[in-house]
Amino acid sequence: MTDAQNAAERIAALRSELDAHNYRYYVLDEPSVPDAEYDRLFRELQALEADHPELVTPDSPTQRVGGAALSAFGEVRHEVPMLSLGNAFEEGDLLDFDRRVREGLDLPAGDLFGGGAEIGYSCEPKLDGLAVSLLYEQGRLVRGATRGDGSMGEDISANVRTIRSVPLKLQGKGWPAVLEVRGEVFMSKAGFERLNAAQAETGGKTFANPRNAAAGSLRQLDPKITASRPLEFCCYGVGRVEGIVFATQVGMIEQLREWGLPISRELKLAKGAEACLDYYRDIGERRASLAYEIDGVVFKVNDIGQQRELGFRAREPRWAIAHKFPASEELTELLDVEFQVGRTGAVTPVARLRPVKVAGVMVANATLHNMDEVARLGVMIGDTVIIRRAGDVIPQVMQVVTERRPADARPVEVPQCCPVCGSAVERTQLVKRSKGKETFSEGSVYRCVGRLACAAQLKQAIIHFVSRRAMDIDGLGDKIVEQLVDKGLVASPADLYTLTYEQVVELEGFAELSTNNLLASIAESRTPTLARFIYALGIPDVGEETAKLLARALGSLERIEQALPEVLTYLPDVGGEVAYEIHSFFEDAHNRAVIEQLLARGVELQDQGELHAEFAASTTLGGFLDKLNIPFVAATGAKNLAERFQTLEGVIGADWLDLSAMKGLNEKARQSVREFFAKPENAERARAIEAQLRDFGMHWQSEKKVVEGLPLAGQTWVLTGTLDVMSRDVAKEKLESLGAKVAGSVSAKTSCVVAGPGAGSKLAKANELGVKVMDEQAFVALLDGYGA
Repeated sequence: MTDAQNAAERIAALRSELDAHNYRYYVLDEPSVPDAEYDRLFRELQALEADHPELVTPDSPTQRVGGAALSAFGEVRHEVPMLSLGNAFEEGDLLDFDRRVREGLDLPAGDLFGGGAEIGYSCEPKLDGLAVSLLYEQGRLVRGATRGDGSMGEDISANVRTIRSVPLKLQGKGWPAVLEVRGEVFMSKAGFERLNAAQAETGGKTFANPRNAAAGSLRQLDPKITASRPLEFCCYGVGRVEGIVFATQVGMIEQLREWGLPISRELKLAKGAEACLDYYRDIGERRASLAYEIDGVVFKVNDIGQQRELGFRAREPRWAIAHKFPASEELTELLDVEFQVGRTGAVTPVARLRPVKVAGVMVANATLHNMDEVARLGVMIGDTVIIRRAGDVIPQVMQVVTERRPADARPVEVPQCCPVCGSAVERTQLVKRSKGKETFSEGSVYRCVGRLACAAQLKQAIIHFVSRRAMDIDGLGDKIVEQLVDKGLVASPADLYTLTYEQVVELEGFAELSTNNLLASIAESRTPTLARFIYALGIPDVGEETAKLLARALGSLERIEQALPEVLTYLPDVGGEVAYEIHSFFEDAHNRAVIEQLLARGVELQDQGELHAEFAASTTLGGFLDKLNIPFVAATGAKNLAERFQTLEGVIGADWLDLSAMKGLNEKARQSVREFFAKPENAERARAIEAQLRDFGMHWQSEKKVVEGLPLAGQTWVLTGTLDVMSRDVAKEKLESLGAKVAGSVSAKTSCVVAGPGAGSKLAKANELGVKVMDEQAFVALLDGYGA
């Protein structure tokens, strides 16, 4: 055997032995050799690889030390989004979560703590670190990425390779061809103390807490620095997987452990909400003695089929929740209260504090929310206050220690003029509308009336307009927006589309390449979807989901601009106040002018079309009369009026004899109908709403015509399990376009259930009730047959 062959065999043996030691140390917590012996084997491998560089491979233990420094991190798009978790802060929040899980799975409500067939939950501590994604192909680590915004992260492959507890290749056998592992990179308490001591000795920057230390270490451009930091990894789930299907959350995590990935030693399976609370209390009592920082406990529905059935909200799964520990609190002095102006003009009080360390973070500012909160707390400038990091993140003033109040304490007063632009500051009014009455009361928010003439509102409006989920203009960060506004180059979002090379290149931090990149990004943003555009406008109370709903249902910007509040309330989850906010926004002359400028300067909206069929068919005369809020006329009375008179004009023109002749309406309600429509403004408003419904194709007289041509009109469908060909959102949209209603639960009135792999209780209930069941192949064939 040649020297090279001997070296290759010895290198392979050393790598195998070192990998086994790493597995026993980091995964099994059973060190098999002293550190000195591990170091001796490691040095022998290094020497052999130095003599035979052709035998060095990327998954060798010696390759963890870090390569050349990077100039920047690349971007990674997560094929399966890395969603955040909903939070529970009280025991009642967890019980509500368990109730929602049960309702989503069509399980009995049970007693206070679940009762009956209890839901199984995986339980593990919520590590206070940085979420990362590790991609393995054919068992070898090929990429590491940060969570980022959930959709897009940063490529930190070179850095995660330096973490000793991250296997460069998987152990055992049976792992899938593609496996994306998700977990937390963190720093133990002992490692954090060692790092800070070393930093202090060399005059380097010390860190406030282990989480900051972990995040800062992982995002070093020089992997050698990351390699020198005591980082650890713990996995808690998977993203993209090809070639294997996991049945349970706990089983999945334990399988990852078999493949060499570190998992939490506190992982447990709990049956029911009460067992989860017991686990939470136990971990809470032992929190200080753990080797690492945690800020709560994560509970996940254990059955992965049930996870699929429960699905997701916009930014979080319905099957998991983080139960946070109570926040740390400290005493400090309130030095002053300043007022900040937000995107919608809200003037918000911010507490300026004598700096104090709270849960490892130095806090100098805290939120006071609004003036109602200031009044509730009874806080005065100069007070000693209790500060808490809510959810261990946002500092807030919790309480005033009144016995320590100094004699010169001053009340907190709202400025009469905007601290930024000098415009008047006005208190908002709340309007409560019910049964023919409008009740006005003072709101908790004060607003600057300067709108986009106020630099603070303009800056925040543009920052929102260009954000990733809005117009997605890359390169326009907060500081750049501030420069554009301060230099008078931008006075509205529309002005972004008139920026020239000469204007941009003069900005601080810009050169030829960065200027051309920004102008190209602005140009690329000219073709947003209607939903993105609506969200980008920054309409108060209109988030991403409401913007998508408006775009899907109304189909065009013109209809959204014209829609009366009463018409908007036909949309699910759009109440009266939100509807009036939307309508008021588009009634404002300045807002209309900005929109016209945007369109004139080349913004072309995509995905505009017809009114959605289900929305078009959502109106009935009875429902319309009910929405008019006629005093003493409830939904049943409104329906009876519609059946008796058939048309709005018939109801408006009904006299005492006409109303007396009908059943299902008492004398007080009849009198109220006559008095309501006797007022010209009420009758004209009703006619105006009816006219718009007719213009939109939503009028009840044309309802049958709208629905007649839809093959699934009047049917109720349910989707359950996993669909491979399309997402459940797409399937729902296609069903709705054919006139069907898509429900979340199965009943005797359900027309059909589409059941994909992993279908659970809904499929069982459909079989029990004799409801028609269709697999995805048959469902796709049905859609193809209808051309959907």
